[in-house]
Amino acid sequence: MLEKLRSEVELVARHLEVVRVVAENQPIGIMKLAEMTGEPSHRIRYSLKVLESQGYIRASPSGAVVTEAADEMLAHFNEEIDTLIALLEEMRDGKGT
Repeated sequence: MLEKLRSEVELVARHLEVVRVVAENQPIGIMKLAEMTGEPSHRIRYSLKVLESQGYIRASPSGAVVTEAADEMLAHFNEEIDTLIALLEEMRDGKGT
């Protein structure tokens, strides 16, 4: 049951790494992103597609760049993670809904 959750968390972690690398090195292309993250280019391409569909990055003639939505998400990321951790701790302790 938890394998699907683990898989989703790993995927989100990859997307997060991609958006962070883009934010720090924009504009940046797929090959450079793959080199910097150690991920194959097909996975980077997929992450970029997902991040673009969610409004976190956009394509430019020089490569991927982040949007204001990405800046906002990154600014509040730790609080969101803390909320998820608290929920998981409640589940572990049998106090979840």
